[in-house]
Amino acid sequence: MEENEIKDSQEAASERKLEGNINQFLELEEKIVDMLRTVYDPEIPVNVYDLGMIYRIDVDDPEEGVDGRKVTIQMTMTAPNCPAADFIVEDVTQKVDSVEGVSKTTVQVVFEPVWDQSMMSDEAKLELGLM
Repeated sequence: MEENEIKDSQEAASERKLEGNINQFLELEEKIVDMLRTVYDPEIPVNVYDLGMIYRIDVDDPEEGVDGRKVTIQMTMTAPNCPAADFIVEDVTQKVDSVEGVSKTTVQVVFEPVWDQSMMSDEAKLELGLM
């Protein structure tokens, strides 16, 4: 095999590995979103994801020797003085931790930008009679 053929073969293998990693990442992210759709604010009959309370989901690259990836979620509450905040954060943490491929979940509650009804999905607006 010539040197150029070896390089081409190595590049192709590297591209396949990258594609596989991207697919695994997207599948994991989809599972996380599906799980977030099972978390509800006890005062509102719509899940936190469709309410627009989830601002960001970061999935770290896997660490060597660790089974799973660390996930950091930035979310807000519908009001800064939400009495259910601790319950919601704990529910998000436990449920995302239970997703296969996740080793640890960290939830950061942020209030910038301030949540408002425009952040809700159309399904949430419909459920709450706002459409």
